[in-house]
Amino acid sequence: MTFADHQDGARALAAGRLVAFPTETVFGLGADAGNADAVARIFEAKGRPSDHPLIVHVSAAERLAPLVAELPDYAWALADAFWPGPMTLIARRSAAVPDAVTGGQDTVGVRVPSHPVALALLLEAERLGVRGVAAPSANRFGRVSPTTAEAVRAELGAHLDDGDLILEGEPSDVGIESTIIDCTGEALAILRPGAITVAMIEKVTGMRVAAPQGRIRVSGSLASHYAPRALVVLDVDALPGDGLIARAEHPTPDGVVRLAAPASDDEYARQLYGALRAADEAGLTRVVALQPSGAGIAEAIRDRLGRAAHPQRD
Repeated sequence: MTFADHQDGARALAAGRLVAFPTETVFGLGADAGNADAVARIFEAKGRPSDHPLIVHVSAAERLAPLVAELPDYAWALADAFWPGPMTLIARRSAAVPDAVTGGQDTVGVRVPSHPVALALLLEAERLGVRGVAAPSANRFGRVSPTTAEAVRAELGAHLDDGDLILEGEPSDVGIESTIIDCTGEALAILRPGAITVAMIEKVTGMRVAAPQGRIRVSGSLASHYAPRALVVLDVDALPGDGLIARAEHPTPDGVVRLAAPASDDEYARQLYGALRAADEAGLTRVVALQPSGAGIAEAIRDRLGRAAHPQRD
């Protein structure tokens, strides 16, 4: 496992290797979506359950044809408005997508990332015959997603082989995973909140966002997820020895380790996972997070913190 550039990464993907790469949300751990053996190695490296589906990344909406059986008009409107960007669409899969990618479902998640390194990797991989790159976040399953190449190395270095690669690039500028939107029916629903918000979706489509029905499994939907080793507790007073994540207007009590003091909700999202990782690096046993209120990306932050604070299965 070594650091590399997008051209080396594309060649590695075409050869059936794993490649970790930056996106505007978090770093992903990618494999050729058409190579079931390579995709299986993602699950092995992450310790991920085999029925937990992956998201397929392509360089442009025009590249979806081999992957999806159909997309409604409102989905194309969303793609035109928000791709490249932090949005995943759930569509009916084509026969070309292996069960290993979809967790055995008849749907597939697809997205076009905006990070320049990710786009360069996808374009070069497509030139070499890779139709799409299946990639969940580049961390052990259920743990904190990485937003830097060094965090990937620390998290997964022991689980990658010598021929696997990590691409370097600017840290993720959104900081939390993409919004996942169910586009399989006449109504649309958000299955995972993110930077593309309800208000943004409704403005583009002219449709109301419906409540999710829970019939489609998607990444990041388990009750316990995004969790550090430290215990995460929400909206309580921080005690001496605790770590604290809170907006800048909240003061730091005596004896408390300030992990992040974002000035805005967007900054809170960018800093969140790095702050949770910093708590583990500092050996803290408890992290207090004061959640942002309101709509927009604050909803996605609360979603991630709620899952990070949920009792862990292991």
